[in-house]
Amino acid sequence: MNMKQNILASAIAVSAMAAAVVAPHANAEPEVSASVGAANMYYWRGFDLGNGDPAVWGDINVSANGLYAGMWASSGDAALGTEYDLYAGYGNSVGDFSFDVSLWSYSYPSEPVADPTGPGDLVEVVVGLGYGPVSVTHYADVEGNEDYDYTTVGVAAGDFSFTYGVHSTDYAHFDIGYAYNDNLSFTLGLVADDVDGTENDQAKFVVGFSIPIE
Repeated sequence: MNMKQNILASAIAVSAMAAAVVAPHANAEPEVSASVGAANMYYWRGFDLGNGDPAVWGDINVSANGLYAGMWASSGDAALGTEYDLYAGYGNSVGDFSFDVSLWSYSYPSEPVADPTGPGDLVEVVVGLGYGPVSVTHYADVEGNEDYDYTTVGVAAGDFSFTYGVHSTDYAHFDIGYAYNDNLSFTLGLVADDVDGTENDQAKFVVGFSIPIE
């Protein structure tokens, strides 16, 4: 896998097609949730990983007392193929202040694995802090491409969301999201800074649809 593929594959899709994994409030009884969905592209942190092809995904999540764990799987991207991600974390809130810490493992079954005994092709620690509608999240690779990290600043305003994300390569994007309802969402992705000029600067419009599994 070349450096560009490492950069593109080294973290979870923050996209309209991925169900947002949000740590629940503390609950005494474990809760299990699952969903499936599809989108017109695999949009990830300002990139179209599927080169315009649509993608399907599914996830299952177990949570209790602020702790959560689960799996997210996708039809994958054009470079690395089918993907599945395992994650575990803890999140909670105190008044308007919220926090979330999680560990993610990303695996691509069709790709050769240098260490088959490892936790995945790539492993990432995600730390999020929020106050009211404002949030800051940092993603740091700890295995697979340790030189890569990614940071977002987001603001929620009703059904709308606004996210500025910057990669350690200095590539940056700005996303405007709109949740029509619990199932249908839209994202407009704009390139904010393309340092080396190699990426397609055209705006990306993403339509995502998800269905919970009862």
